[in-house]
Amino acid sequence: MNADGPVHILYFLLAKKEKTMTSIQTLFPRSSFVGFDHLFNELEWTAKHASDNYPPHNILKTSDTEYLIELAVAGFSREELSVEVKERTLTVMGEHQSKGREYIHRGISTKKFKRTFRLSEHVNVNGADLVDGVLSIELKYVVPEELRPRKIEIGNNYEGLNDTTHTDNKQLLNESN
Repeated sequence: MNADGPVHILYFLLAKKEKTMTSIQTLFPRSSFVGFDHLFNELEWTAKHASDNYPPHNILKTSDTEYLIELAVAGFSREELSVEVKERTLTVMGEHQSKGREYIHRGISTKKFKRTFRLSEHVNVNGADLVDGVLSIELKYVVPEELRPRKIEIGNNYEGLNDTTHTDNKQLLNESN
């Protein structure tokens, strides 16, 4: 065997590992996209957490702007669960407190878990409830006022008449009129 044979194998394995980790970057090289760093970070985060599958969950769209996440958490009490939102990441954690029981057979999993969901920019968590072993988390997409469509009046376009972003007009500030 050639002396540098193992070195070639090592380089091959390292290149293969790097290719798997950067397949998103290979398909869409960052050097071709300016200002899309946040999108690449989101895709990498999603790929990293793709294998998170415990506890089992459903994501439902209940209306045009409302969603519901349901997690199967049988065996956990309200006190053993926590739901937190930080920097557009919804985190659900569960840690079962042992009650000193002796199990002959244990088929209901109560292992410690941490499940994360990445939220869109304008999605708010409205609340959570635990009923019959299912943790339900209500979400709502709220369009901010500045992104909502606004009606522009058609008519004489006097300076500032249709401009709602500037309030330089003294008549608007004068309360005596």
